[in-house]
Amino acid sequence: MTADALHTHRDHAKWLVEAKRAHYLLVVKRNQPTLHNALCSLPWKEVTARRYDREAGHGRRETRSVRTLTVTSLGLDFPHVAQAVKIHRHRTDLKTGKITRETVYAITDLTARAASPQAIGQLVRAQWGIEAVRHVRDTTFGEGASKIRTGHGPENMATLRSFAISTLRTAGHHSIAAGLRELSYTPFTRPLDLIGLP
Repeated sequence: MTADALHTHRDHAKWLVEAKRAHYLLVVKRNQPTLHNALCSLPWKEVTARRYDREAGHGRRETRSVRTLTVTSLGLDFPHVAQAVKIHRHRTDLKTGKITRETVYAITDLTARAASPQAIGQLVRAQWGIEAVRHVRDTTFGEGASKIRTGHGPENMATLRSFAISTLRTAGHHSIAAGLRELSYTPFTRPLDLIGLP
């Protein structure tokens, strides 16, 4: 199971491994200051287990470096932790030339034998894909500010938002916000045409 920093808690990790017999890969941010500082201070420069990936798309060029370090003998205080992960992302916006750098830390109970830096990089990328969908739902549809909180209302609205995103992507819209703007120009016919209703 992969999760963002909101779910990086000792009880969650123990429950996953002990009760569900599952593995975890959890992102660690500053909401866990002691754990985050411990990860930052690990001997990352000495790490030989690493993976580099380069790709271009969505108007940017990105290089990712994934380093993994076995921490079972380093006294990292977290249940069942076997490896620490440091991911450094270097992005260049191809239009503006703006360069951004970001370092993300994670922990996992997977051993080095079970998960190489390449495998961990793929797991983290999959998690970021989920976060990207959430980001679209929150920024474009204002899901986080929604006042619908009772009964099945929140689940129903989330389903409708996901349906709208999926329909727009299937129709070839790369930007959901731009797709919604285009539909708003003919609000009585265009949305129905998009889903094949007369």
